[in-house]
Amino acid sequence: MSQKQATAAAVMAVVVLAAIMIMAWVSGRWVLTAAPVGFLFGFFLERADLCGSSAMSEVVMMRDPRKLAGLWVAIAVSMVAFAAGSALGWIELAPKPLLWASALVGGVVFGIGTVLAGGCVSGALFKAGQGNLNSMAALAAIPVGVSAVAYGPLSGINKALHRYLVSADDGGPVTLVSLSGLPYWLLAVIIAGATAAAALWFSRGRPPATTPSVAGEPPLAERVLTRKWKPWQAGIAIGLLALVAWLSSAASGRNYPLGVTHGVLDVGVILTDSGYDSIVNAVPAAAPAAVHSAKHVVWWLVIEVVFLVVGAFFSARWRGSFRLLPKPPDETLVAFLGGLLVGAGAAIAGGCVIGNILSGFALMSVGNLIFGAAVLLANWATTYLYMMGGPDRG
Repeated sequence: MSQKQATAAAVMAVVVLAAIMIMAWVSGRWVLTAAPVGFLFGFFLERADLCGSSAMSEVVMMRDPRKLAGLWVAIAVSMVAFAAGSALGWIELAPKPLLWASALVGGVVFGIGTVLAGGCVSGALFKAGQGNLNSMAALAAIPVGVSAVAYGPLSGINKALHRYLVSADDGGPVTLVSLSGLPYWLLAVIIAGATAAAALWFSRGRPPATTPSVAGEPPLAERVLTRKWKPWQAGIAIGLLALVAWLSSAASGRNYPLGVTHGVLDVGVILTDSGYDSIVNAVPAAAPAAVHSAKHVVWWLVIEVVFLVVGAFFSARWRGSFRLLPKPPDETLVAFLGGLLVGAGAAIAGGCVIGNILSGFALMSVGNLIFGAAVLLANWATTYLYMMGGPDRG
């Protein structure tokens, strides 16, 4: 895509998204605001290639923690944003319950699946927007895995795991707030401050990553559109977007920030099953998200994930990273099988890297912390054994 075409496409995208916002305001259908949220989310993820699965795997394979650090920056910024939103009365904090068995089992299944699929749920979405055929195969399988747990043959096991619920003394979810007795805003400031201090410490002595100025350097807007971002830059952008996403979501009846797993499921339900309830309001986030008595389609999530792919596609086109290339059939089959595991694991645990780690960690849910630890260890073990050949590697 030439620079002139990229600029024209950017202008068109801004006009379309602005028109959607105006329609939402005029009609009062705030669910439409999920479109710009999803578009920006996909743009930010693709811009830094910030997939949760690769962020974890690259620590083992390349000794490179930058993407994982970028994900943590997104969490820390989200915490501060949520604390401000809560203090202003804009949002009502909604941490998920401590379902420790679901978190452990779902986390292990999910972590293994992310390596085989080549991405988590959000990774499969934005990589599909980049033209990755293996990610498209994984994305096709993810709603099958989620549906098997939510509505299908694995629902009995899932319900059995939900019996292992631990509540705080007041009967609510177990969080770092309930365990420490400290207010959420103070913990958010402490964690964000520690994150900033660690970033400064590790950057000491490192040569500045600057490039010499060149005559005729493109303007800032052009560089933002056409160049890759550092993971921490995308992390800051996603952390700020998380509060906007919560406001958009809450306005349409869903009291939770960014999430993608059940949006992918709902898209699958729409495409394959006419027997669903078309609703705007969602099941409260504090309820077990993967167990439903009927098939409910939450349109905020549907619109968000669809526009996530669109935003990633435009981002990839703008920076020249869109590639629709053939893949070996065996790789595509493994990616499809990995997608089944990703979907099943996310449904068992009630969320994925976005809903349970990005949003869940930011809400300081202990259940999500357990899920994150299980995903990380399972991802690392599978990366070492499958991707690197294990102890017998040459």
